[in-house]
Amino acid sequence: QVQLVESGGGLAQAGGSLRLSCAASGRTTASYAMGWFRQAPGQERVFVAAVSRSGGDILYADSVKGRFTISRDNAKNTIYLQMNNLKSEDSALYKCAARAAPYNAIAYSRAPDYGYWGQGTEVTVSS
Repeated sequence: QVQLVESGGGLAQAGGSLRLSCAASGRTTASYAMGWFRQAPGQERVFVAAVSRSGGDILYADSVKGRFTISRDNAKNTIYLQMNNLKSEDSALYKCAARAAPYNAIAYSRAPDYGYWGQGTEVTVSS
């Protein structure tokens, strides 16, 4: 099993930046496809970004394309979400997720595809 802990959330102004981190323990992230999802109060959890196990396939939600960048550092067992040009609608609880996958598998954008989840880190963007 893998345990995931997110950090880096907080308060930012519209147009600003934050970098979220997701640290894994128990198993190396090199064995997992990883993703970020977010959930605003009263709304459903939605996909944000995902990276395949190899790093060769990356997906983004249309709402964050060109503003957010997902990356992984398997040596540090950590994935990141760099968020630039933040908007008020980006305010949400951000959670990272992991799925054991073959090395050449694709990235996954559906929440049910993931078996492991962190507790989340809160992002608030003020306009």
